[in-house]
Amino acid sequence: MARQSTGRALRALLLQPPARAAPLTPRGPAASYGTSITSAKIQVNGVHLHYQQTGEGSHAVLLLPGMLGSGQTDFGPQLKSMNKQLFTIVAWDPRGYGQSIPPSRDFPPDFFERDAKDAVDLMQALKFKKFSLLGWSDGGITALIAAATYPTLIHKLVVWGANASVTQEDVRIYNGIRDVSKWSEKVKKPLEEMYGHKYFAQTCEAWVDGISRFAEKSDGNICQQLLPDIKCPTFIIHGEKDPLVPQAHAEYIHKHIKGSRLLLMPEGKHNLHLRFAEDFNRQVEDFLH
Repeated sequence: MARQSTGRALRALLLQPPARAAPLTPRGPAASYGTSITSAKIQVNGVHLHYQQTGEGSHAVLLLPGMLGSGQTDFGPQLKSMNKQLFTIVAWDPRGYGQSIPPSRDFPPDFFERDAKDAVDLMQALKFKKFSLLGWSDGGITALIAAATYPTLIHKLVVWGANASVTQEDVRIYNGIRDVSKWSEKVKKPLEEMYGHKYFAQTCEAWVDGISRFAEKSDGNICQQLLPDIKCPTFIIHGEKDPLVPQAHAEYIHKHIKGSRLLLMPEGKHNLHLRFAEDFNRQVEDFLH
């Protein structure tokens, strides 16, 4: 019965187009302050990484997308509406995703650690001495690893839709989205436009295989042992209706990062930062500020 309900929830997620939340009105009189979004590439660790940047604030923030994600597809409301007087916002495309192709995306055992090093090195290449991380889904896992591994560089950490281990139930959920031909057109279309159907489909299958390998370990560990090493202020957000990441993962992360905060959003699903963008942005800005 649980597997049937999980399947229904997945279908509901994939059949439901992301809602477009009303943009936040910038605070203060300077409504047009540094609002343009620039796009560029920079060479990091032998790869030309694409990123978008906006805002002129003294607090630098890196947005880390999920599987097959990019700044363009994953963080529109944050790039548009987060406070650009307080923050300088960077959204990156991890190697093999978005416009950071070539190379093609692959999933070796250390792909999260590789992304964490790429992300931190990108921000250093952009001359940010210290910065905060906002990580969604896979990007949340990458952010957890980065915060634990490079503690002197990370100011604050926000993660949502993330997990520090993979269970057999998680593997069943992942296999429910393996075949992209079963995804709704509204969800598929922007990804097919970005990648082409073949790359999109093959990369999704490769991701399912790659992340499922963690479940072959006795404890399913991805980065559980690193959580106690995270010393920066940490804010964990979880949608109580997330069909892809069970709530126990958020609770585990909260329990093992000392002093962390956990916010449960009763109506939130996996894409809560898009569906409830105004509330999400406000909560995150208040935490970062």
